[in-house]
Amino acid sequence: MGWWPADSAAHAEGGVLDGVVARVLPFGAFVEVADGIHGLLVTDEVPQTGTRLPVRIERIDVERRRFSLVKA
Repeated sequence: MGWWPADSAAHAEGGVLDGVVARVLPFGAFVEVADGIHGLLVTDEVPQTGTRLPVRIERIDVERRRFSLVKA
């Protein structure tokens, strides 16, 4: 499936990546950190779609292929 956060140490929990806000939700946003790879950024200050921002991988759920992000 291509890049996945657990694929390398640089993409492990605590790793910082550049992302683009792909979809905004009432509780946060999905941020695309690689082509087709999105993580959930839970925040009170929801950025606009298309905003580029640095994010840190907070938690990875390899089994469910999900990961959560926080602003870096």
